[in-house]
Amino acid sequence: MSLETMTREAEHGWPTPTHPYVTDGGLETDLVFNHRVDLPHFAAYPLLRTERGRALLATYFAAYAAIARRFGAGLLLETPTWRANPDWGSRLGDSRRDLYDANVHAVRHLQEQRDAYGLDDVLISGAVGPRGDAYAGHGPMDPGTSQVYHEQQVDAFAEAGADLVTAFTLSDPGEAIGIARAAYFHGLPVIIGFTVETDGRMLDGSTLHQAIAAVDREAHVLHYMINCAHPEHVRGALEEGGPWRERIASVRYNASTKSHAELDAAEQLDAGDIDRLRDGHEALRPLLPGLAIVGGCCGTDARHVAALWEGTAA
Repeated sequence: MSLETMTREAEHGWPTPTHPYVTDGGLETDLVFNHRVDLPHFAAYPLLRTERGRALLATYFAAYAAIARRFGAGLLLETPTWRANPDWGSRLGDSRRDLYDANVHAVRHLQEQRDAYGLDDVLISGAVGPRGDAYAGHGPMDPGTSQVYHEQQVDAFAEAGADLVTAFTLSDPGEAIGIARAAYFHGLPVIIGFTVETDGRMLDGSTLHQAIAAVDREAHVLHYMINCAHPEHVRGALEEGGPWRERIASVRYNASTKSHAELDAAEQLDAGDIDRLRDGHEALRPLLPGLAIVGGCCGTDARHVAALWEGTAA
């Protein structure tokens, strides 16, 4: 199923993407721990400013293109722009103009790589991260404030020709609504990615179902993603049955079963148990009838994502 079809269905109800897509793993943790790359504030987008950095990113994404070829799937590439928003960018000394250019460059860099993959179906998504620390409570964000805050980044993605927008590691429905409205304003489909704690609940104790329902009441969303959580934690989020689970079409798991607080404090990479990760994913598949996009998050690399797809293809 093409993105065009998915978008058309979304305009007339809930999208039901069935065409499978490989997406990548934990970009930042892979670079920091496996490649010993210094990423201040966990920001990967500055790598685009050097020849070495661009080559490193190209090599990273090529590994996931190989997985997509192996399993006959489409490929969804996410720009390395999780931190390329005003608050995080200012900590790195970047102006709003600098950030706009970085977000445009991020999309165009992936467009250049896409032609070399030999794949029929490659989508490029502009990655958006939360305004604050994804794992610390800062109170709810007003949707209007969120829309204004994230609009410039989404504008850059639209200018560069991204196929869609994906928001990662959100825990606040208000911020999610604002991002979705910004994407809709610029004519881009949007995937909203929520993260859950070890008990399967949102940071404030609410349920994933409640968060999805809140966003769907106020904004147009292509579908939802769960990211930055191990399958064993995600299972708790899905215990409440119902058609709302059909809205989740994407998963990007953490390798580790540790909590967000434990991972934030860790000085060494916890790459987890790949067999346990795969088994956990297999246990979730019957609970996610709309699942189409599978990849990794913190602690994962191409080995983890390939293992997930080995189970998916079985």
